[in-house]
Amino acid sequence: MKLKSNLRRVVIALICSVAVTSGVYLIAADHIDAPAVTGKSSDITDFYAFLSPSNYGNLVFVVNTQGLLAPSATSAATFDSNVMLEINIDNSATKDAIEDLVIQITFEGGKVQVYGPVAPIQTGLKSTLVASINKKVEAAITTYAGGATPIIGNSNNVQVFAGPRDDPFFFDLNQYKKVIAGTATSFNNPGDDSFKGTNVMSVVIELPRSLLGTGSSINTWVTSNRKI
Repeated sequence: MKLKSNLRRVVIALICSVAVTSGVYLIAADHIDAPAVTGKSSDITDFYAFLSPSNYGNLVFVVNTQGLLAPSATSAATFDSNVMLEINIDNSATKDAIEDLVIQITFEGGKVQVYGPVAPIQTGLKSTLVASINKKVEAAITTYAGGATPIIGNSNNVQVFAGPRDDPFFFDLNQYKKVIAGTATSFNNPGDDSFKGTNVMSVVIELPRSLLGTGSSINTWVTSNRKI
């Protein structure tokens, strides 16, 4: 199955370096796009990468999509079976911004499938699903319900969750508009959480960092791809 990227969301500018020897993580956010994109399954709001707080031998990736979901709309939110999310990993010594490994995420029949990390069949803005490999984790997608226990798939030392979650990103949008307009010079402390009460559709993957190579750091970014 061949796919073409229709969105690309990278962590901090073009590429971010995630240190795998410390607890530091970097994030970037993009919640509001053109009306034809915002809220779609392919619309990536945030990408997080950090060491697992409970096991520094593991790395956690979080891909959040479909931002600004009201609770009333969350129960009907689903992942699109025609969209594949791909976490791209550059673990080369030269950090050449070309993916050496990918983790591919697909959705079908109320389940999430995660393939990899594995070398990509092709690099760049087009991707081919590596469905033939046996490094696959599958889990039922958690549905929206207050207090529901998350469903977590676990295989090959890789854990996977997919489903709705409260949007973790904090941003004072109104104060930001005032700063841009020149009517304020800084943010307030504390500010107002403009995204409070909204949800995202989230995919969380935890895996041993040894699966990502032996270097002290990696570059990582995420793409969403639509089937063609």
